[in-house]
Amino acid sequence: MTQHQAGALAAARQGIQRIVIDPERSESPTFEGRSFGNVGQYEKLRGVAYGELDPNDPRNAIITDIDLPPVNSRGMVEYSTDIFILKPVNLALGNRRVILDFNNRGQMRVGLLNGARAINNPTTAEDAGAGFVMEMGYAVVGNGWDISASGHEDMTINVPVATRAGKPITGPSYEYIVFDNETTLTSELAYPAATLDQSNARLTVRELLDDTPVEIPASEWEYTSGEGKAIRLLPEGTPFRQSHIYEFTYTAKDPLVACIGLAATRDFLSFLRHAPESADNPLAGHVDYTYSYSISQPSRTLNDFQMLGFNEDEYGQRALDGILSHTGGGNGDQINYRFAQTDRTERNRQNHLYPEAVFPFAHQVTTDHISGRTAGRSQRGAASGTLPRRLDINTANEYWVKGCSQLHTDSQGNDLPDPENVRYYLLSGLSHGVGNVTRKGKNQQFTNGVSPYAAHRALLVALDRWVSEGIEPPASRVPRASENGAFAVTRPGYETGYVPKEELDWPDIPGVTYTGVITTHYFLDYGPEFDQGIVANAPPSLADRPAYPIFVSKVDEDGNEVAGVRLPPVAAPIATTTGWAVRGAGYGENDGGEADGQHIPFAATRDERLATGDPRLSLEERYGTHENYVEAVAKAARQLEAEGFLLPADVQAYIAEAEGSDVLKG
Repeated sequence: MTQHQAGALAAARQGIQRIVIDPERSESPTFEGRSFGNVGQYEKLRGVAYGELDPNDPRNAIITDIDLPPVNSRGMVEYSTDIFILKPVNLALGNRRVILDFNNRGQMRVGLLNGARAINNPTTAEDAGAGFVMEMGYAVVGNGWDISASGHEDMTINVPVATRAGKPITGPSYEYIVFDNETTLTSELAYPAATLDQSNARLTVRELLDDTPVEIPASEWEYTSGEGKAIRLLPEGTPFRQSHIYEFTYTAKDPLVACIGLAATRDFLSFLRHAPESADNPLAGHVDYTYSYSISQPSRTLNDFQMLGFNEDEYGQRALDGILSHTGGGNGDQINYRFAQTDRTERNRQNHLYPEAVFPFAHQVTTDHISGRTAGRSQRGAASGTLPRRLDINTANEYWVKGCSQLHTDSQGNDLPDPENVRYYLLSGLSHGVGNVTRKGKNQQFTNGVSPYAAHRALLVALDRWVSEGIEPPASRVPRASENGAFAVTRPGYETGYVPKEELDWPDIPGVTYTGVITTHYFLDYGPEFDQGIVANAPPSLADRPAYPIFVSKVDEDGNEVAGVRLPPVAAPIATTTGWAVRGAGYGENDGGEADGQHIPFAATRDERLATGDPRLSLEERYGTHENYVEAVAKAARQLEAEGFLLPADVQAYIAEAEGSDVLKG
């Protein structure tokens, strides 16, 4: 489509109608004037985009409650969204590619690719880090999409409230409440209560996940105000008990039309690609390819983005050509339901009963043997010819706390062949985020500090080559049911199951608690109108519900995973690194550690190892000398470079880190 054709359509179309750049929040050049290779300086544009949606357009009609908000004189539903654009000052020097930083609860993440802080207002030269993205000439863009995001610096979106003929809509809502401190006095509600009558609400508490919830009498809690937007315990000043699990069910009102956030993202990308300069498009005529980069919650949301058909824009073209997704698993983000709570995320001790883990889990079209439903996340995109190419990266944590094996298996746990447009990678032994090997936090062991970002950089290059040149990326590397998967055991009626130690091949490490705790995915009954986005059972019951089979990677004699991409800290280890953890005393002891993993160091010498009965070889027995350790790291890093999982600069960084370490020094 030419710019002239796009301009002609723009006058009568839906989508982004205008953008307003805020000069007070923008900067040219930014990064204190720092220049990036042949691309030169960058500028930062921040502002607001104003959009409209035709509720009768089939691409929008899938949005739950899109027919209920007020419309303007053109019959359109209006929204506004924060926008961010980081681009070369001279666009002619850029690479004509856009990275959508699909933000996490309003917080952007692409700075991590640069080895810098993840912030929404990068300004200083230091904020550019190594300048990886800028050196290649990318424009980086972002927009608000998440109704839960708030704050001046966050990427927020304003969407309408659904009403019925102007009257409030009410319905059941559910709050899962845990505070890992002793000081919190109030708990905010996602939606205001429809009534302050406490007989229409129920608050329970339990210490551990397997405990039976105990109801808290109405005399021991209250709404904090007449607005019904928060609750507190009584007498006033009573804190919520540290790490205890509270559950609050009530009748809420004023649901937001949350899924407009996906339409806004589609329309913003389409505007940047197609709108002419006369429409004040800052990237007009300079966008050939669009990619996304996301971590965690937005990666799950992109699963929904594709499944619900939002990768087809109003012109019938792709919104995203490529997706680089980290830690999305096979789940969605429950964004397309009435009273959606987009900031929720399921893990092995939290939020199990929200509609996040709902079939389909895989991209391919399959039939769910439990429900009989046939569907796949790629179904709409395949029909419209708008499927993106995807690199789905996950850590060990997603397999333990989010049932990630369902991403590449059918509903009975059988391996599926890879789709033509998708590759899957497990980053072996990594936790959901990057921990600190000197701190335990709420857990029993030190947290896992292995970082995924070096692999992300290499895979961004691979994704671009795949999309723009047709060069195949590295082949998938994930555990397979038929090869190296360790299956979980379901405990009917409980939110978690376990992976038997013998099934995993887990070694007996002194001082380490192994429970095998793993999230269970059930086929849950959310009510008769669930397919229309209405959740009547909030929360649903686990009683007599069937579960899906899930598995994780088996481990080697050190407890390190055998499947997946073994980054140098796993391939040339100084510790056992896991994607799971267990909570310590005072924090729900032995319950799942949610997003955390573990760093369990090896003994330094054989004598130290034997003294504790540790079956894992010591550093001395493995490597002998510091120089041999450095060579093992170098060998692992160079192998990963040859396979396409590391870039040369990151290979050298791993080697330098090993050289600078104190492993077997002195």
